[in-house]
Amino acid sequence: MRWINKVMLVACLVSSSVMAQLPTTIDTKLQKGLERAVLNFKLEPAVAAGQLAIALVDLSDPSKPHLAMLNGNQMMYAASLPKIAILLGALVEVERGQLPLDATLVDTLTQMIRHSSNEAATRALGKIGRQRLLDILQSPRFQFYDELNYGGIWVGKTYGKGSAFMRDPLAHLSHGATVYQVARFYTMLSNGTLLSPKLNALMKEILSKSSIHHKFVKGLESKPNVQIYRKSGTWKDFHADSALVEDGRHRYVMVGIAHHKDGGKWLVEIAEPLHNLITGQ
Repeated sequence: MRWINKVMLVACLVSSSVMAQLPTTIDTKLQKGLERAVLNFKLEPAVAAGQLAIALVDLSDPSKPHLAMLNGNQMMYAASLPKIAILLGALVEVERGQLPLDATLVDTLTQMIRHSSNEAATRALGKIGRQRLLDILQSPRFQFYDELNYGGIWVGKTYGKGSAFMRDPLAHLSHGATVYQVARFYTMLSNGTLLSPKLNALMKEILSKSSIHHKFVKGLESKPNVQIYRKSGTWKDFHADSALVEDGRHRYVMVGIAHHKDGGKWLVEIAEPLHNLITGQ
């Protein structure tokens, strides 16, 4: 499929520590399934035009994650999805003893994630510090943004009025992400390597019980037994969603970012076929 081969970046020039968390090579079988789902919904022109990026990671066997992606390393505006970076930054500072893990902080982070509160996100970012958050994202420990290797997750603006304080060096986005790096985030969350066990569990709890019923959540509403840990984002014709999904013995990560007026609809449509691809339904 020429349109897919042209836009799919399979290999990343990243360190071995990053590769240990999530492979950079594509699983052929899973990739074919992802491509088939995209074709079935006639979304191949959107992929070819760079309007749609998708990553899918099968974590059913934690020791052998399988990766498939389209436009996986393309920086895209991701609206509220990068609030996961603020969540990470706050809990890293808790881990370092720089922030107290009290009810006020947990409530702020919960409002930011479950209800996508911009006010809560701005408060949390203020507690961490703007530059400090960017340092965490680019640190050797996490490597969630690397300007030498396709970028990644970026928060360069508060979630409110005003200008960006620092746009990302590659795509000049205020709130940006690649689906590959978001998939890495959830993979590390799933395998317990993101934070300490206590804070990892807290992060999963905050990412559960989303109050916003659209995109992946709506697309999986026919699957009553799934547990979804997610963060989405919407601004004008930019649509994003990201989730760690658990269904019995199956576990997977699904990330989608679209720049199109129908992008939200695309993410609803693609969710169930990708779920069935992982679970064999």
